Amino acid sequence: MKKAFLVTAMLLMAGIASFAQVKWAADPAHSTIGFSVNHLGINFVQGKFDKFSGTVETADTTNFNNAKIEFTADVNSINTGVAQRDGHLKTDDFFNAEKYPSITVKSVSFKKIAGNKYVMLADVTIRETTKRVAFDVTFNGVIKDPWGLRRAGFTAKSSINRLDFGLKYADKLPNGSYAVAPTVDILVNAEIVKQ
Repeated sequence: MKKAFLVTAMLLMAGIASFAQVKWAADPAHSTIGFSVNHLGINFVQGKFDKFSGTVETADTTNFNNAKIEFTADVNSINTGVAQRDGHLKTDDFFNAEKYPSITVKSVSFKKIAGNKYVMLADVTIRETTKRVAFDVTFNGVIKDPWGLRRAGFTAKSSINRLDFGLKYADKLPNGSYAVAPTVDILVNAEIVKQ
């Protein structure tokens, strides 16, 4: 009887261990959520969000396949380097930061496709509109830093049509080009730290 109890307890513990998740958090000092958009059909303007948070859950410290990822960006922290433009981006023409202060990204799947390349499907929510977006992700490696912390790095790229999310500014030039293009390229460099 004692032996059967011991075996059952060991199997239960093994089952719990197999479902254990490793938690990671984004290091804002070494991460960037950036974007680029065409202006007047001739140039690209870059910007970023200075305030954000992110979490990642993995099965272990080296296997990121099927990771669960969530990021939230503070719209009021948008920074293109020009205060007047940032102010316009916070209005109802674009993000309406007062009514919709956050952008969220929640992974639906995170699959390794080859080598250090992954594809993440994620639900992106802007202005309370959610669309499924595919991100091409490069795993840049995992290390133990000089202070004993385990860190991993990723670069994620995607493009969205901002009009699909209700960023409605659509002024056009006489030649028919958008003053601000609908397509927005997203570039995220994330350094995450094991908790």
